[in-house]
Amino acid sequence: MDRKLSRPFILFGGDYNPDQWDDETIDQDIEVFKKTKINTVTLPVFSWAKLEPSEGIYNFEWLDHILDKLDEAGLSYFLATPTSAQPAWLSRKYPEVLPVDIAGRKRTHGMRVFFCVNSDKFRERAAIIAGKMAERYKDRPGLIGWHVANEYGTYCYCENCQKKFRSWLKERYKTLDELNLRWHTCFWGKTLYDFEEVVVPTELNDDYRFNPAVQLDYMRFITDSTIECYENEAKILKAATPTLPVFTNISGYIKKLDQSKMVSHMDTAGWDNYPWPTDERSFPAMKHDIMRALKGGESYYVMEQSPNQQNWQPYNKLKKPGEVRRLAYQGLAHGSDSSLYFQMRQSVAGQEKFHGAVISHSGRTDTRIIREFTELGGELEKLGDQFICGKADSRIGIVFDWNNWWALELCSGPSKDMDYLREVHRYYKHFYYNNYSVDFLIQDVDYSKYKVIVAPMLYMMKEGIAEKLREFTRNGGILIGTYMTGYADENDRCIYGAYPGPLKDVFGIWVEETDALYQDEYNQIHEIDDDSCSYKCSFLCDLIHTESANTLAVYERDFYAGLPAVTVNSFGNGKAYYIATAPDYEYLDKLINRILVDEKVEPVMKSSGEIEIVKRIKDGDEYIFAINHGNERGIIYIGDNHYKNLLTEDQVTGTIDISAGDVMVMKKGIDK
Repeated sequence: MDRKLSRPFILFGGDYNPDQWDDETIDQDIEVFKKTKINTVTLPVFSWAKLEPSEGIYNFEWLDHILDKLDEAGLSYFLATPTSAQPAWLSRKYPEVLPVDIAGRKRTHGMRVFFCVNSDKFRERAAIIAGKMAERYKDRPGLIGWHVANEYGTYCYCENCQKKFRSWLKERYKTLDELNLRWHTCFWGKTLYDFEEVVVPTELNDDYRFNPAVQLDYMRFITDSTIECYENEAKILKAATPTLPVFTNISGYIKKLDQSKMVSHMDTAGWDNYPWPTDERSFPAMKHDIMRALKGGESYYVMEQSPNQQNWQPYNKLKKPGEVRRLAYQGLAHGSDSSLYFQMRQSVAGQEKFHGAVISHSGRTDTRIIREFTELGGELEKLGDQFICGKADSRIGIVFDWNNWWALELCSGPSKDMDYLREVHRYYKHFYYNNYSVDFLIQDVDYSKYKVIVAPMLYMMKEGIAEKLREFTRNGGILIGTYMTGYADENDRCIYGAYPGPLKDVFGIWVEETDALYQDEYNQIHEIDDDSCSYKCSFLCDLIHTESANTLAVYERDFYAGLPAVTVNSFGNGKAYYIATAPDYEYLDKLINRILVDEKVEPVMKSSGEIEIVKRIKDGDEYIFAINHGNERGIIYIGDNHYKNLLTEDQVTGTIDISAGDVMVMKKGIDK
């Protein structure tokens, strides 16, 4: 059954915690919601203790009263199961629900998402409260979906997790011989003779640092355990409301769990977008595109972002005028069908009392943030459902994999600066800054629609991935690979026979050694047909030898001066480029632009200035989002096509200006 939310508007609003407020305050908030065109709230995320003050004793009347008010006001809402913050009585009466940290310490009650996902008692009580909510609220007119718990990601190392980890390994590997083979336990004398000898990787045994195969499997195990914990509640909600979407929100720190596997059990992806003030604008855009990939290119929800500053960063900068609007449209451009925020009203006390909110502690409605939300809400209401569920149309793909991410950063070499997301971003941002549409290739997707595929640091050769990339290239595709490619299998066992392993004939090279550069160290490269211009390179330098590949650029320094740094190899009807080091942006921009021109891959539109341009397509209609992130006007080159600016009703064509900080949403075609 299709559980995809279908509403004739963009969801605008966010987390609301009205159990903190009296009736008069709630009524005032609802008036603000009407003024700003807020149409959706999420509640009661952290209210388990109030809903079930003691075991088996329930108090839903206060929530009934609030939902009555929301229904009367015509607001939509996601109901969240409150299970990310268990009540104190549960932690006290059943201490096995509390997690044990990586240092072996039993944690005490108090923190949110501070429970063991493998606790049978936690799952039992969570299922009961979810069932009570489902039965009570399933027919509410404002209910548009279920939000299970909040930002899963707690790792536990208790005896129960150890027991279940052993069972998980038995199911995965069947025999001890296979487990010993996969973990290569003969190294350091770690051979296992009984599954009961398996221990979880903690600081107590340092396996989390010194045995990457064990840690890698434990991360997979925690993902599977979290899925079970999620499904424990989700299946109850799905049974009660078969047509409504059920999902949870992904923390902005997306590494802890394999989100591609998690989201495959959900009806949609929802994530919390909290960029740091120091992030390049391309970095949150990249995360948006990753979220869009989690359900095979379908739209998703931004469930949280800040209406103003955060409170948990070292320096919590205010959002500048217009920044909330630009970030909202960035999410909508890349595939979100919502612009939801944490939080609607600033909390009275606690850890997040100074976190930004639509309604500040002053309670005033004449604030800058209220004015900006009123403008944004009016625009989103005007846009309606025109591009909701619209998809991207990309001919460029970037391979991305959580297991690869984990394995790379568990490596004890060649550099402590291994940062998969940073390296993926190194390549992504070329496409972003030149207005190319990009898909992240996360699941078992068809590669045939793409002209160019980038596979940054594809360290782990999962079963079938080399064959897919080989077939893609042979059939005429352009493959771009990098250092740290083709090193290990799914259990982090090295692939013998020279790197890049099973892809070495595709790239036509082999890697002899890899040099790791200090953070303040760099080498230089130049193109072999133009030695007049040098480009810095850093991080890692593969010392490679060509077999069938041609050399495009060489190193200039150190004992490997003159060795290839960038190569290209013809393979079947396609080509494979190998980038053996981390060159500066100027060189990557030049190289990739040359490839895209040769392959006739076109950007969405050309522009000048700090302009982000993204396209969504729905039912054959083309929507162009243009966002000026700069302090000066920019120019968009539309050409002979005609578009309607949906925010101003103007018809646009040719070359048009976009003011500093402004946004345009354009629909292709002449308005008749």
